[in-house]
Amino acid sequence: MDKALQLRSYISEHPNALSKVVEYNAATDHFFQLDFTAANKQLNLDDVTDTEKFGKWVNAQLLQHNARFGIGGYMENRTIYRRSALFDNYDEPRTLHLGVDIWGPSGTSVFAPLAGKIHSFQDNNHFGDYGPTIILQHDLDGLTLYSLYGHLSRTSLTALQVGDNIQSGQKIGSLGHADENGSWPPHLHFQLMFDIGDMRGDYPGVGKFSQKESLEVNIPDPDIILQIPPTTIIR
Repeated sequence: MDKALQLRSYISEHPNALSKVVEYNAATDHFFQLDFTAANKQLNLDDVTDTEKFGKWVNAQLLQHNARFGIGGYMENRTIYRRSALFDNYDEPRTLHLGVDIWGPSGTSVFAPLAGKIHSFQDNNHFGDYGPTIILQHDLDGLTLYSLYGHLSRTSLTALQVGDNIQSGQKIGSLGHADENGSWPPHLHFQLMFDIGDMRGDYPGVGKFSQKESLEVNIPDPDIILQIPPTTIIR
C-alpha cells in the first residue's frame, strides 16, 4: 500500500483524530476558491508584485463572494511566483504549488489537525518565502507524516520547543501580516510530506511542473486532512 493510501486508511479508521486547521462553521461560513494560474486574467505581474495591491485583490474577492476565507492551490501551476526570484531556476522555474493556501485576516488562529510533536520551526525571512514556519511530526500507527504551516506571525514561534507534544485541535500559531510573513497577503500555507530528509523549519512549497508525478508521491493532497465540506466552497 502506498503512503497516501495508508494515510487515507488511517483517517478513515480514526475520524475523531482530526481537528480543523482554522475555525469555521460549515453551516454558515464559505471558502472562495482562488485561481492563481494563467487562466486568471484579472491578475497581472504588477498586481502580485505589489503586496498591498495583491492583498486588496484577495480581500475584494472574498467580499464579493461573501466568503470568510479564500482557498486553493494543491498542484496548481501558478504564474504568481514570478514575483520573487526565489522560485526562478535557470532550467525551469518552480511554479507548481505543493500545498493548500487558506487566505484570511492576519491574527487568524491556526490549529494542529492531528496530534504530534514539534519537529522544527524557523523564520524563513526572505521576500516571497514562508516567513515564520512550523513543521509538526505525526506518528500514525507506524506511518510518519509531517505537516507544515507557513506564513505565520513571528509570535507563533516564541514559545515553541522542538519535541514538545501537540494535541489535535491545539492552537499552534496565527496568520502573520505582510511585514513578517514573507511579504504576502495574510494566509496559511498548509502542506503534508512523508519524508523531509534533514530539513528543519523549511521544505519546498513550490516545485517544477515537470516533476509533478514524483512530487505527488511524497506530498499528498492536504484535503485528506483538511476535509473542508464541498458545500462550503464557492468556485
